[in-house]
Amino acid sequence: MADKELKDIEQVAQRVSDAHSFLHIDDKTAQLTALDAQIAQAGFWDDAQRAQTVSKQASSLRDTIDAYNAAVSLLDDARAAHELAGEDPLFAEEVQQTLETLDGKLDALEVESWFSGRFDDGDCILTVSPGQGGLEAQDWTEMLYNMYSRYADSKGWKVKVLDLVPGAEAVGLNKATLQIEGRLAYGMLRSENGVHRLVRISPTDVKQRRHTTFAAVEVLPVLPDDIEVNLDMNDVRVDVYRSSGPGGQCVNTTDSAVRLTHMPTGIVVTCQNEKSQLQNKDAAIRVLKSKLYEIEQQKRRDQIDELRGERMENSFGSQIRNYVLFPYQLVKDVRSGLETGNVDAVLDGDIEQFVVGYHKWRVSQE
Repeated sequence: MADKELKDIEQVAQRVSDAHSFLHIDDKTAQLTALDAQIAQAGFWDDAQRAQTVSKQASSLRDTIDAYNAAVSLLDDARAAHELAGEDPLFAEEVQQTLETLDGKLDALEVESWFSGRFDDGDCILTVSPGQGGLEAQDWTEMLYNMYSRYADSKGWKVKVLDLVPGAEAVGLNKATLQIEGRLAYGMLRSENGVHRLVRISPTDVKQRRHTTFAAVEVLPVLPDDIEVNLDMNDVRVDVYRSSGPGGQCVNTTDSAVRLTHMPTGIVVTCQNEKSQLQNKDAAIRVLKSKLYEIEQQKRRDQIDELRGERMENSFGSQIRNYVLFPYQLVKDVRSGLETGNVDAVLDGDIEQFVVGYHKWRVSQE
């Protein structure tokens, strides 16, 4: 038993050593030291926008380093308990419990190492739009909006609704745009880019027939302040109108909703959920800049856009994930092959297995 415990400890110790390497802990420690020195300088907070960016970078580095140090501490605890296990069998149980906890932490650190893209650590803008299916597609769009909102809540991320456009005949949504703020929000939610297919008995069909419908999910990074985007506001038509929100205290009663039309590209961005016209305009410009940046990256690389993934038609045969509610219950990711029969949990926001599963598959393909 003691030999097995020692072997288990040695295996986990190797994983800790590997984590030190693939997380680049020494480099991150040096970066954090430099950022902390900037933060300590007099006048650092005079430029609030820059200060916020630097502080966020420092916080992210500190989180990774602290998580690694916690793993090292647990390894030390396991070794100490193993030495005492010969005198007291209770310490043998402690060894196993500590190793199980450590395994979980190392798994999380391994997942984190997959997100090394320029914007992976930051916030994202997620938009859901209906595809083929009419009223059914609008209802599906609202279901996905709820699913992502609940998933973000479960991760402790902040969700800011930028735009909700009610569907025709008061059914579902014709578009939903969210800004999701939290560590690794963009990196993780890149897994959701693409077309999502729903099969079920339609609640909008009086004949209770089975329908197949689609919705497209687009995920873009919220660009940091040091990213320059060539946006000439003379090329942008600004229209203001009254919010078409679903009701309640937060509905705008003035013409504060904003629609931006970028004339050279035809891109249209709307925002209506902020409290003032100025706030809505600022939020819409942020989304527009992300979209223009994406287009520019496509032109430069002339290959699959690494920010959003392959662009697909919002219809049959192009889906990345299938959600079947009838005649059986199954959610299956077309790319990773992962599936589950617990459809209700998935639609309630329990999509971590698909998010992590996609990235595990992605890394294996690289």
